[in-house]
Amino acid sequence: MAKCKLTREQEQKIEELLSRMTVEEKVGQMNQLSPSIVGGFDVSMEELIEMVTDGRISNEEFGRIMSQAERDFHEEDIRAGKVGSYLLNDPKKANELQRIAVEESRLGIPLIYGFDVIHGFRTTFPIPLAETCTWNAKVYEASAQVAAREASSHGVHWTFAPMVDIARDARWGRISESAGEDPYLGSVYSRAKVRGFQGENPADRERIAATLKHFVAYGAVEAGQDYNTVSMAKSMLHNGYLPPVKAAVEEGAMTVMAAFNDYNGVPCTVNSYLLRKVLKESYGFEGFVVSDANAIKECVNHGIAEDLSDASHKAAVAGMDMDMGSDAYHSHLAEQVEAGEVSMEVLDEAVRRILTVKMALGLFEHPYADEARMALYDGALDPDHFAVALDAAKRSIVLLKNDNVLPLKRDARIALVGGLADDGENCLGAWFADGRGSDCITVKAGLERAGAHVAYAKCCDVESVVDEKELASVAADADVIVAVVGETNSMSGEASSRSDITLPGHQQELLAAALATGKPAVAVLMNGRPLALQWEQEHVPALVEAWQLGVTHGDAVAAVLFGDYNPSGKLCATFPAVTGQCPRYYNHPNTGRPGSKSKFTSRYLDAPLEPAYPFGYGLSYTQFAYENLRIEDKGDSFQAAVQVTNTGAVSGEETVQLYLRDVTGSIVRPVKELKAFEKAVLEPGESRIVTLTLAKKDMGFYNDEMEYCLEDGSFIFYVGGNSRDCLEQELRVSFEKSEIADWNTV
Repeated sequence: MAKCKLTREQEQKIEELLSRMTVEEKVGQMNQLSPSIVGGFDVSMEELIEMVTDGRISNEEFGRIMSQAERDFHEEDIRAGKVGSYLLNDPKKANELQRIAVEESRLGIPLIYGFDVIHGFRTTFPIPLAETCTWNAKVYEASAQVAAREASSHGVHWTFAPMVDIARDARWGRISESAGEDPYLGSVYSRAKVRGFQGENPADRERIAATLKHFVAYGAVEAGQDYNTVSMAKSMLHNGYLPPVKAAVEEGAMTVMAAFNDYNGVPCTVNSYLLRKVLKESYGFEGFVVSDANAIKECVNHGIAEDLSDASHKAAVAGMDMDMGSDAYHSHLAEQVEAGEVSMEVLDEAVRRILTVKMALGLFEHPYADEARMALYDGALDPDHFAVALDAAKRSIVLLKNDNVLPLKRDARIALVGGLADDGENCLGAWFADGRGSDCITVKAGLERAGAHVAYAKCCDVESVVDEKELASVAADADVIVAVVGETNSMSGEASSRSDITLPGHQQELLAAALATGKPAVAVLMNGRPLALQWEQEHVPALVEAWQLGVTHGDAVAAVLFGDYNPSGKLCATFPAVTGQCPRYYNHPNTGRPGSKSKFTSRYLDAPLEPAYPFGYGLSYTQFAYENLRIEDKGDSFQAAVQVTNTGAVSGEETVQLYLRDVTGSIVRPVKELKAFEKAVLEPGESRIVTLTLAKKDMGFYNDEMEYCLEDGSFIFYVGGNSRDCLEQELRVSFEKSEIADWNTV
């Protein structure tokens, strides 16, 4: 792991520390804490957290309540060397506790401070699902770099991001934190995020350590229900879910977080096959693994551990290096080592990994947050960071449908409706770190800042009934109705799975009422997951998927609505037509009876065969034509060349996508797999030959014995603007036997 390499002197210092540490001090390094609440509130802490999650109180109000609560920061445990890591976003308190660790503990080992910096810190960026729709590694990296710069000013050393779960079921709330359904695009995303957070030198004071989460297959929880079970063949795991992890380990990710779920009956928290054999041995991961919150304790609930002591033992032996908050290691691990139940080698390996990351981050040389930077991002948003966020937000928007309604004329009289249109808090999305609703530019504010003629009326909130009189009044003098509809930020994210992913509440009725006025209507979607949009697709003339875009939400939407920015986003997750199609994903295995209009095929009687919008889909205000696909054998790779022409009247950016199908394999292969993509910016009437390269070594797959297979046979190459609408060419491919032997070591 290149980013974790140490000098000989640093390695010697770690070994010297290990030789001096007591068992209790070693266990302490494996223990992560957060402040404990002393006393109580009028409601329980759990209820208070739920009140934030479901929107009954704002993030600011929660912060005010917590700031007034008495908290135990476990100073004595830190002084005794019983704490290795801390969850905190308070730079002054972080320095205070760090001073105890460095200056008052016996060995002076610094704490490593972790925090959930998922899509920005103070400057909130688009949720990951939205940002991935840019199909742009430079965007992914730039937003992570800004987040690292801001978070590090608060003494944060370590973020629990990027989330690299492949998510194929839109019912799962945490799809909002993911890069979508595709392992190739997810790998591009995970690599870029690691580069953005960690940079070339993680010891740089403006960089932080990345965490790959959740290891592994958390996005495949049964029925899209959070924390649920996961069962799948090893071939599916290695081909469909592990590639973004492997890619990010190769990029130098410093830590990994194990998933809550079980994999084939063994919780990831205590799964030695995953933690030791796959991650540490096969992938050569040299950083440390942290549990998810309380996950070791929850192994008792899983039924794989008798009690907390048993869970502690199983987790340590399996390769879990750090316990997040369950008190398992703190309470039981030392006595288990002394009793010979857990070997000293297991303990030393875990502590060595933790100290290696701390050393690589420069914490031994610079343990304290820089006081000169502490308040740097507490005031107004940094204008340079705002500009990076605005670029990401505009590129994240996906135009789903446009029947000659968009772009709007600059002098159009707009009736703006929907409670989300003027709601800054819900622009943030889930897991918004240090973000504030007051920072967010709403759609209403964005249109006004763009000079639009706007008349606003709520008419209908996410969960309220439609006020048709108010709608009729605001629409009377309008040229067009813009309805902002979707989900609150508490309807997606952790613990926010939904069994029905149509528009919640009465918002579909709002759209129907808007259409009934006879005025042109635009639905601007503000949501944290793909929605089931069969009715909207059939009835609403223009659909703009704007997601939850963070602080620049309204400016980005206004730029797209007026055509100041020509939308270029492409979906990173399939949009089902109806909820019952879930899980819906483009790269599914074929069946013996592929779905068709015939009854005795793989289909639903009461749902369309196709999704509403396929993976890779996204319209523009111009049109692109594809012609003359040519596939050439270049020895160790194939090169696909296609002529792309802008046939419309305005400049536009197209994402040209290359897919592959292995027609016949020793195991059933997906109907299509994304293998490459390239961006092309074309002026009206301009044609360009776009070339995409596919290395032959990347045309294989893993079987259930974890062997990488490259098999001779027919392959179909597809090139187009989405996973559905493609040119195609079939080739017979024979791999050199000597080269196959080399590639099997990949």
